[in-house]
Amino acid sequence: MSNTNKFYPYTTNGGLTLGLTTGQPFALLAADTRSTTDYSINTRTDRKIFTLQPDTASPILLSVIGFAADGHALHDRLAIQTEMYRYRHGRPMSVAACAQRVATLLYEKRFFPYHLQTMVAGLDDVGVGAVYCFDPAGSCERTESCVGGGAGSVAGAVLDALLSSSSSSASLGGGGGLDRDRAEGLVLDVFRSVAERCIEVGDYLQVVVVSRDGGVEERVFGLRKD
Repeated sequence: MSNTNKFYPYTTNGGLTLGLTTGQPFALLAADTRSTTDYSINTRTDRKIFTLQPDTASPILLSVIGFAADGHALHDRLAIQTEMYRYRHGRPMSVAACAQRVATLLYEKRFFPYHLQTMVAGLDDVGVGAVYCFDPAGSCERTESCVGGGAGSVAGAVLDALLSSSSSSASLGGGGGLDRDRAEGLVLDVFRSVAERCIEVGDYLQVVVVSRDGGVEERVFGLRKD
């Protein structure tokens, strides 16, 4: 029996997201800005990273990748939830509480899920960077590094190799792990390497960092555009 008329409302819009923290007072999310459908480019300037509570002392970063419409829907719902929490409790939502809320929102939709890989990043209660990764059903893990998107398998291998090399260099030099500048440089290397191998990754790289000293800072780098 043919399945050509089977209802399937999703599409995957390509791209790559990456979350990174190194046990220091910052957390980083990065994403390219290309949106694709099959072999067509929809736009070269699609944002996949959003800032929640930007006007507070506890800003939180959200990245979404997969079906772009679901990503914007999840961001809109979560933005409302964080504002409601702030007005009810008189304080901004912590990154751990936000991660729990994202898990709940995703789990609520498990029978008709958001077609997404999601990350949340911020500073925890002691000021250390935290990155949380989610699957479409809401399973959550706090981790030091995470990749999402169709190019994630390639990016994960490149990231592991670069992290291993950086850790070895830090050990030989007596360093205490990656600082922010080295982390940003490593992320740029990952995206440039992946953009050479995966046609759905390219155009621009959006790097957003939340830190104890500087709040939220965003930088944009060029990637290959063919």
